[in-house]
Amino acid sequence: MAGHQWIGATFGNGWMHKYLIRVLRVMDVRLLYLFTYIFVVPFCVLFNRSRKTAYSFYRTRLGYGAAKSCWMTYRNHCLFAQVVIDRFAMYAGKSFDVKIVGDDCFKRLESMDEGFVQLSSHVGNYEIAGYSLKSDRKAIHAVVYSFEKESVMRNRNSMFVRTNVSMIALKDDMSHLFEIDEALSRGDIVSFPSDRHMEGTRCIKASFLGAEAKFPQGPFSVATMRGLDVLAVNVMKEGARKYRIHLTPLAYDRNASRKEQVAQLCQAYVSELERIVRLYPAQWFNFFDFWAQ
Repeated sequence: MAGHQWIGATFGNGWMHKYLIRVLRVMDVRLLYLFTYIFVVPFCVLFNRSRKTAYSFYRTRLGYGAAKSCWMTYRNHCLFAQVVIDRFAMYAGKSFDVKIVGDDCFKRLESMDEGFVQLSSHVGNYEIAGYSLKSDRKAIHAVVYSFEKESVMRNRNSMFVRTNVSMIALKDDMSHLFEIDEALSRGDIVSFPSDRHMEGTRCIKASFLGAEAKFPQGPFSVATMRGLDVLAVNVMKEGARKYRIHLTPLAYDRNASRKEQVAQLCQAYVSELERIVRLYPAQWFNFFDFWAQ
């Protein structure tokens, strides 16, 4: 990533992804982790600009010393390599031990007639939730960026079909808004990435890790417009084969003005994101200047 730009597509092309899946069908993921630690991550840390934004994040936003910030920058790149490998390992048929914190809240909302909204972030490995967090009563619709690689989207689709999850791609003509509205009208679940905004879309500012940052207004507006319940969903890696899904209800005053509701919901989301980042600082995967958006 350069400057404050970000690219929402997985590295590599179709044949590379296909070959990686074939390798992971027979190889332990830990061997591939080791390969990336030795040959891939050091190259990225030395020659990719992501090292500067990662180092600045740990030094400035989390207040670590210089030595610890360097170490955390390396760890951060290693963990990012792991979660990317884990995604392809899932495509290859491997499974992970996934524990859910707050599953009772999910089950309660699932049992209601009304739909609800899930808000995710670019920390940990949210894609694992699509394969592990299942609903017996409601369909789940994941809003995704439309510029992801075709091979990745195809693999996601094949996995999501097993858990009653479908994707709604963000489009320039805004037609995705109709799909979102229809899904919520049916009482389904809609999941939004809520920590990055596309150029030209409305944003809302909130204090995050000691400085003001911009967040996309859309997810918060959709939820408050209908007065829906909202869950923050963060899927964090806790071991070579272990993940923990954190489900946290986000509160806002539904009797307040719409503008205030949006602000309250955004702040609740940001506060939960800050809590997760402090618990898992090595799993912050925004390799651009987040606060300079």
